[in-house]
Amino acid sequence: MYSIIEAFKKAFVLILSLDPELLGIILLSLKVSGTALLIASAIGLPLSAMLGLRKVPAKGIFVSLMNTFMGLPPVVVGLFVYMMLSRSGPMGFLGLLYTPSAMIIAQTILALPIVVSLCHSAIIAVDRNIRLASQTLGATPFQTSITIIKEARYGIMSGIIAALGRVMAEVGAILIVGGNIAGYTRVMTTTIALETDKGNFELAVALGIILLTISLFINALLHFVQKNGTVEAALWD
Repeated sequence: MYSIIEAFKKAFVLILSLDPELLGIILLSLKVSGTALLIASAIGLPLSAMLGLRKVPAKGIFVSLMNTFMGLPPVVVGLFVYMMLSRSGPMGFLGLLYTPSAMIIAQTILALPIVVSLCHSAIIAVDRNIRLASQTLGATPFQTSITIIKEARYGIMSGIIAALGRVMAEVGAILIVGGNIAGYTRVMTTTIALETDKGNFELAVALGIILLTISLFINALLHFVQKNGTVEAALWD
């Protein structure tokens, strides 16, 4: 019990003293996950809008694939990206393996199906009467699409926040493609795994507290968004 208490005491000291190593790991984690989320959103939002608002060949198959890929095992994604970026792989000439860029690619692949699936579900859930009302008022197809997306904004935000939660807690894929190199590709989740194996519980606990705080913030934000969406829908009814 004493060792556990000591570990937590030293962990809080690391946090409160703004330990440079700790801050570097946190900032890299936020940079990698944030960039991956931005890329996934930039690709996923237009794609989900097109699937929800336009007639697309084989749309049902593609949506089913995206729903399936929401549960992609991170280690499988890491293996795929590793094979693509290794020296013998088709993209090996880029020299991205064991870099933050490789980690961003892996996390983007993990986040994209979540963004597409949840945002598509939010868009198709919008009341059909809104589309008909926009068309009756003389709105162009683009203006109608924007109106529908605005109505689905809370569901879209929920999808993006859910994707953020997935990539922030991910460890398998980025461990494979990043190599967990100190000061370069070592992020919160991989550091926790490494330091626990080494018996350095102070740093592991400190990062665990930070990661748990971030997860709590993400869940609180998701709850707030969903609650606002429910309240607004009730007011419209």
